[in-house]
Amino acid sequence: MRRSRWTGVWLLGLLALPAGCGDLPRPFMGEPGVVGRRLSQPPPARLAVATSPDALLGDAERKTYAGAVAEALVGESVPAVAGESKPGDWRLVLGAKLDHASVLPSYTVENPKGEQRGSVNGKPVPAEAWARGDPAVLEQAAGAAAPAVATLLTSIEAAIQQADPNSLVNRPARVVVKGVTGAPGDGNESLARDMRAALPRVGEVVQEAANGADFSLAGVVHTASGAGGSVRVEIQWIVADPAGRERGRIVQINEVPRGTLDGYWGDVALVVAQEAAGGVRDVILNQTAARQAAQREGEAAERKAEDAQPAAGPEAPSAPASPLAPPGKANSQTKAAVPPDKA
Repeated sequence: MRRSRWTGVWLLGLLALPAGCGDLPRPFMGEPGVVGRRLSQPPPARLAVATSPDALLGDAERKTYAGAVAEALVGESVPAVAGESKPGDWRLVLGAKLDHASVLPSYTVENPKGEQRGSVNGKPVPAEAWARGDPAVLEQAAGAAAPAVATLLTSIEAAIQQADPNSLVNRPARVVVKGVTGAPGDGNESLARDMRAALPRVGEVVQEAANGADFSLAGVVHTASGAGGSVRVEIQWIVADPAGRERGRIVQINEVPRGTLDGYWGDVALVVAQEAAGGVRDVILNQTAARQAAQREGEAAERKAEDAQPAAGPEAPSAPASPLAPPGKANSQTKAAVPPDKA
């Protein structure tokens, strides 16, 4: 399963401490940046893609078609394989029906018990091209259907989670903060302590032991020489599932005067934890299928809008793109805001 990340990059300016706290810089205070890519997590541990005689293809062509669909779904972060299912597998049954001069492919999801949980249709394919079993035609049909199948899987998972009182849709996540490494001064201890205090304020449950936790959180600090004798500090908060697979990370970056963080972090650690806790919650929320379903529906709407854009006329092939044209996929990073002291 291809790993995707939910990545927010926070580039924050130096802000002064409140009145009465002196003139020391207060780094990492500010608004979080743009949230990037999301992780797809369909219901099955494995999705077996199998064709039936109803696919209107010969034996060899059905095998080619199943392989093309599985490959296209892997591209959508779905753990799909072509072939017969094993115990515990979900199944995607590939069918087709003749509709006048076209063939309408169909994709039906079955749970491990063989119960149908939903289906979608693909785009019509000329019947003559489908009957030939041309690999290029089958691959094109598979690629066109993969996003809709992935959306269907996510919607099924959303319904399962909403019906399960123990799912993350219906209860707060249990998080174990494993600690922080790499920080100068007392940063490792201060950041971990303040993060344990900040997470409950955004709705998560912090526990000491890893046993029974839904996620683990680890902090990593990197320092390097910055401009003008400053120190560049990068703090990464890495969210992982119980198996240790990364599910997302939040990155905070700033430059501070040299020596600022060599001793006690104090309010700096507090602000870092408060800012990052919201990003950690976003990562966790993004694991729920309800959020994934909404994201996939939004992406499908964007693709539909892009497909609806009229093609450029032949009389002006080199004309620049219209500023009203739909944007491409958002970058997973955001530009740095100008610090107040450099505005």
